[in-house]
Amino acid sequence: MGTWDIGPFDNDTAADFSYRVDEAPEGKRAEVLLAAFREVTSTGEDYLDADLAVEAIASAALVAAQCPGGDPVTTSYGPKKPLPVLPPEARPLAARALDRILVEPSELLELWEESDGEEWKAGVRALRAVLTGTGG
Repeated sequence: MGTWDIGPFDNDTAADFSYRVDEAPEGKRAEVLLAAFREVTSTGEDYLDADLAVEAIASAALVAAQCPGGDPVTTSYGPKKPLPVLPPEARPLAARALDRILVEPSELLELWEESDGEEWKAGVRALRAVLTGTGG
C-alpha cells in the first residue's frame, strides 16, 4: 500500500476505493460504504486485512462529512461524485468499524504502530467522535 500521510484518503487503497464509490450507480453509493463497514465488523476476532480497514476509514470520513462537526472531504483522492444523504445506520456502523480497526488483530493498526502511529490513531478516534456526536 502506498501511503503518503495519515488522512483517510492519503493512500492508494483509499484512492482506488473512491473510484469504486464513483463508479457505483447513484442509488448504490451508500451501500458501497455500508459494505465496507460490514466487512470490517464481520471479522470478529479474526485478523483484519489492512485494505479492508483503509476502505472503512475512508467510508467513515465520508459519513462523518455529513455529520455536525464533520469535515468535508476535499482531497482530490476522494470521490468526485456527490453522495446521497446516508442512512441513519451508517453512523453507528462506521463507529463500530473504527473500533474494530483499533484493536488487535488488525494489520493496519500493526503497520501504524511500527512507525509510532499515535497521530494516526488520534485521527481515527477524532473521526469516531464526530460519528458518535461526542466531539469533532
